[in-house]
Amino acid sequence: MRSPQRVYLEVLTGAGRALLANPLRTGRCMLAIAVAVGTTAAVATGLDGFARSTRQAGARAFGSDTFALLRVTTADASRRELADKLARNPPVTRSDARFLARFAGGEVVYAALAQRRADVTSGGRKFENASVNGTAAALVEIRDIVLERGRFFRRDEEERAALVAVVGADVAARLFPGRDPIGASIRIAGRGFTVVGLQAREGTSGGVALDRFVYVPLPAFERAFGGTDSLQVFARGTEPDSLPAAESRARNTMRARRQLGPGRPDSFDVLTPEAARSFVARLSERVGAASVPISIMALLAAIVVVTNTMLVSVAQRTREIGVRRALGATRRHVVAEVLAESGLIAMAGGLAGLGAAQVLMAAASGPLGVELGVAPATAAWSLLAAGASGLAAGWYPARRASRIDPIVAIRQE
Repeated sequence: MRSPQRVYLEVLTGAGRALLANPLRTGRCMLAIAVAVGTTAAVATGLDGFARSTRQAGARAFGSDTFALLRVTTADASRRELADKLARNPPVTRSDARFLARFAGGEVVYAALAQRRADVTSGGRKFENASVNGTAAALVEIRDIVLERGRFFRRDEEERAALVAVVGADVAARLFPGRDPIGASIRIAGRGFTVVGLQAREGTSGGVALDRFVYVPLPAFERAFGGTDSLQVFARGTEPDSLPAAESRARNTMRARRQLGPGRPDSFDVLTPEAARSFVARLSERVGAASVPISIMALLAAIVVVTNTMLVSVAQRTREIGVRRALGATRRHVVAEVLAESGLIAMAGGLAGLGAAQVLMAAASGPLGVELGVAPATAAWSLLAAGASGLAAGWYPARRASRIDPIVAIRQE
């Protein structure tokens, strides 16, 4: 009696011979599995990289101990709640920002900010739809604004509405290719600004490109664009780990400014780091939800291709299977060999798909500015899915092969 190990070896050897005897059929099945596994791994890796880079860029853009007072925030708000807030909450004005700063008590640093989309030009070059931010010099103390060269504008420049600007990496690359932008002149809303600082490349946060920003003093911004509907006031505690106390003081000061008595709701919103991170997390989850149906559809298409191909293989080998049955092969052995054949195809295709996904992600890392690589966990469950798909695709053809009548099969030419 043959040992189970010898039976398994014979099954694998027979499956391998069948695959090598039909390279075109084998290659077609492997390609289908490779495309499915490669798509699944690439989508999962891309979404993981997107979530990671978004969290990192969000931390840089907002800060871990920074909060903001604004008219309304859309975080966790339904349409009705948003409409109610817009009706109840008046705009946040420059006088509100000055009141907050006057009663900061040395515990909180504030920086009002207004934003407008505008074209930025220099010479014959134009950067379209830049995010122009009018703000206070104190913003650099509140948010982690990293400068590659130059400096942020000073308090005295803010007070006298100096026409100076700090530009993002994309703006500088478009307007000043191959040269240092510091000291150069740009035009915004018909006014000339001198570049005093170049921001280091930041990437994106929540789908917002941070390298399209231009920072100018808020009074200069208002002279160029006029008053804004409502400001955002960014804030930060002056001491480490003072976020709760700083937020409480800012909220109470703003309530005093609005003359809100006890029990009355705030007529403004406070955006905290937790709210900003939860928004990014929800965005990543919504984008990631699309990966499941994409992966399932790709694997189903691969299963259909492999199943059809294996049915053709079984039909072409009817006489061979009949001879083997007549010589003593059991139905179980026939089923095992066909399943081994489809399983080997699936695993080989899965490995090829993972290799292609790794090459693709490595090539995309540079242009996207995000480190992308197929994680071991992603590779493991992708190969597991490939193997399961191969077995699922081979099950019906294997059952068909095991039911072949040996007498009828031997008579077939």
